[in-house]
Amino acid sequence: MIRRQRLAAGVCALLAALASGIAFPAAATAGEPTGEATAKVDLVLDVSGSMRTRDIDGGTRMAAAKQAFNEVLDATPAEVQLGIRTLGANYPGNDRQTGCKDTAQLYPVSALDRTGAKTAVATLSPTGWTPIGPALLKAAGDLRGGEGSKRIVLITDGEDTCAPLDPCEVAREIAARGIGMTIDTLGLVPDTKLNKQLSCIAEATGGTYTSVEHTGELTDKVNQLVDRAADPVVTPVATEGTAQCTDAPALKSGLYTDREESGQQRFYRVDVKPGQELRSSVSVAADRAVNPDYGVLLRAVTTQGREIVRGEATGNGRTDVISTGLRYPKAESDSDDAPPEGVPPAETVCLQVTNSFSAASGVKTTPGLPLELTVDVVSSPSHSGDVASFGLGRGWWLLGVLVLVGFLAGLIWGWLSRWRVAVWRTN
Repeated sequence: MIRRQRLAAGVCALLAALASGIAFPAAATAGEPTGEATAKVDLVLDVSGSMRTRDIDGGTRMAAAKQAFNEVLDATPAEVQLGIRTLGANYPGNDRQTGCKDTAQLYPVSALDRTGAKTAVATLSPTGWTPIGPALLKAAGDLRGGEGSKRIVLITDGEDTCAPLDPCEVAREIAARGIGMTIDTLGLVPDTKLNKQLSCIAEATGGTYTSVEHTGELTDKVNQLVDRAADPVVTPVATEGTAQCTDAPALKSGLYTDREESGQQRFYRVDVKPGQELRSSVSVAADRAVNPDYGVLLRAVTTQGREIVRGEATGNGRTDVISTGLRYPKAESDSDDAPPEGVPPAETVCLQVTNSFSAASGVKTTPGLPLELTVDVVSSPSHSGDVASFGLGRGWWLLGVLVLVGFLAGLIWGWLSRWRVAVWRTN
């Protein structure tokens, strides 16, 4: 038994060492954040008449929101610029046209004056309509400018009352601008229609939706989202792929966003020099109702259309995002001489992104589905054997050691078993 335990421990140690060797060579950091950009957060609070309802910890929804805001303001990191926008706070009448314009900046997005912000929040009283769509458009304007992360946090207890300006379509429009803005939503009522609308708003921009029913939950979640805004992020660069490679945008290492309609294909160009490796991945999100059974294909092809390598993935409706990737190492040139005149020093690789999503009946197809593309061009490994042979990379020599140890262990175990049998027969 002791021998077996020791042998198992040794094999486990070798497996751990092998796993560490299987890791791909370190990738260059594409679009690495500088840490100099300022994070901005706009808290958008519903102050409509329904916020008078008493169903959160024995008090009104408005009281719970005020308490949560005060605690969040105390905990906001110094490096975050924070603002507060209201919806439905000023117009108590019944004129729909006026009520749907009722959104105002309560506290501007700026370096935080905690006392001033708390004083502004204390004056709020539930009043009017619920113009979520118009408030989101204004909030996007509040956050314009700057290179840091931008986050809108919407807290509401009801659906938008200002259709046909659908807040989900507004969120898609904001995402289509390619400004890297995220909308997170928090619902104060566990209502199915509200949950669906807030989920759609969040998913359109890569944000999160949370249903909260207690003051402590609201405080914790808003604090978490504000803190997340302070984390260094890579801001995607908006680009626009084309239907053909010849006029496609030339991309360097980085993170890019685009829009692609259902069943469409988009091309992008990347230059890869001898001795470099292209690593690319793509994610396409279903930010609206789509039919089940879909896929995404990422191909690296030559300018003449010959496929070099591909990556593909499929889904069946259980996930809203589908991703795939590929790697293309370009071999070193056999000659140390400069390339002949007229021959480019780098190969132009065309990245082709194709999806097989199809919109559900009655669902708008424009703007297209949000697409995120990563491009990383790095130096190839020093030796050909390092290039992920069968996915093992530098783990080949460890695999050889493991095979040898297993072989020797088998011989020793067999010899011990025969010796024990021989002793048993002798006795």
